[in-house]
Amino acid sequence: MDKQEKTTQQEEEVKIQNGNDEAQSSESKAEEQEATPRTEEEKLKEELDKANEVIAEQKDKYLRLSAEFDNYRKRTMKEKAELILNGGEKSISSILPVVDDLERALKTMENASDVKAVKEGVELIYNKFMTVLGQNGVKVIETQDQPLNTDFHEAIAVIPAPEEEKKGKILDCVQTGYTLNDKVIRHAKVVVGE
Repeated sequence: MDKQEKTTQQEEEVKIQNGNDEAQSSESKAEEQEATPRTEEEKLKEELDKANEVIAEQKDKYLRLSAEFDNYRKRTMKEKAELILNGGEKSISSILPVVDDLERALKTMENASDVKAVKEGVELIYNKFMTVLGQNGVKVIETQDQPLNTDFHEAIAVIPAPEEEKKGKILDCVQTGYTLNDKVIRHAKVVVGE
């Protein structure tokens, strides 16, 4: 080896040594910083940073939840509006065949000479209509020989009872009453014996 190579090699060794010394000094500085107690201000700053992160997370969750609820509210309002507009669709659809029967009966009545046959046809249509109403939850309020119940009946007249046992009972029904799913939609108008 000649002189120049030795010198280059020595310079490299010095650089390596210097690098190792710098690394050791930076490690010792870090250890010193860890060993020295943090000031109250630094602790508070760390706590503030953590609290700000939690607040940011909570705010994000709140905004997402608020947007989700707003979408849910709008969707349910739209569904409710559709139900109100189209709620009777099932009932109307079930009544349409009865309307068709009534139209056929009207055409038949124009040329019919047999009143008995027309009467039977109208009775069939009436029975079909009452069946459809029953399937949709509509029931007739019974009145014949029933005691007056103001929850279901409306007394429009009071007449002397023909027999003692008919006092306080319904003698005649002037207008039929109906319930829909056990809720009175029209009271029966009745005549009561006194």
